[in-house]
Amino acid sequence: MPNELHSPMTGTIKEVLTRPGDHIEPGRELFVVESMKMELPIEAEVAGTVAEVLVSAGERVEQGQPLLRLA
Repeated sequence: MPNELHSPMTGTIKEVLTRPGDHIEPGRELFVVESMKMELPIEAEVAGTVAEVLVSAGERVEQGQPLLRLA
């Protein structure tokens, strides 16, 4: 879906840097994922308002898994 942000990799969510109601712009860091002992930021690709965050810190995610939904 175009109103969802998906994980580009399999890993563990280290930090969630946004919450519902936040207005985001492309390039804003939204999550930090640990994969293969590296911490990698996941940034917004589009502008919008966060409707729902679907994961929490410490949660394991798969590549392609939805992380958040935009309103």
